Amino acid sequence: MSDKGLLYLIPNTLGSEQTDHITPTTVAEIAIGLRHFAVEEVKSARRYLRKLDRSFPIDESQFTIMNKNTTAPELMGLIRTLKSGESVGVMSEAGCPGIADPGSVLVALAHENNIRVVPMVGPSSILLTLIGSGFNGQQFSFHGYLPKEKKERIRKLKDLEAKVRRTGETHLFMDTPFRNMHVLDDLLNELDDDTMLCIACNLTLPTERIQTRTVADWRENAYDLAKNPVMFALGKGK
Repeated sequence: MSDKGLLYLIPNTLGSEQTDHITPTTVAEIAIGLRHFAVEEVKSARRYLRKLDRSFPIDESQFTIMNKNTTAPELMGLIRTLKSGESVGVMSEAGCPGIADPGSVLVALAHENNIRVVPMVGPSSILLTLIGSGFNGQQFSFHGYLPKEKKERIRKLKDLEAKVRRTGETHLFMDTPFRNMHVLDDLLNELDDDTMLCIACNLTLPTERIQTRTVADWRENAYDLAKNPVMFALGKGK
């Protein structure tokens, strides 16, 4: 295994223009030392690398697109690169690769080929919301994006509310920025007054807001979530 390259899982920012407060120095040094990357979106990957090092040699680097539709055979070129001794960095558009983002297929291939996988420290909106919510951090689930159709979305939210009451487990979920207000409306109109809801908006950004309130309190204190990255959590308070 020692003569093979390493597969580094490199967290991207959550939208911040600054990196010093969220990207550890060692992570930045490793990232800018690589020349082969598997990325969800080339433009955002290049922008992040230039944030880490303004002189990063973009033209000397190779970027392979890896999204939710990418298959294992399409990634075998990267496996050959790793077997040749060159290391590869995996980056999603935001946050940690492999968590609600592409990356797991390449990681699985690396394990199958006895290539060392190195997950690296960086921001995860899921974990930041969990630890900032005041909810149960011992038992929790992340449900990704909610159903697009209103009736199905409401059914899902009521199911999660019931699970919180039954087990005390924390449930986290998200949606696209342009549907955030639809989700908020459903939460405030359909859930019980005493259900605890955490809303984490613009995490790690200067405009970051993370607050846990009852649904009844949120009805009096709701604000515009449109066009902002948001994570929601339902859980039990003290």
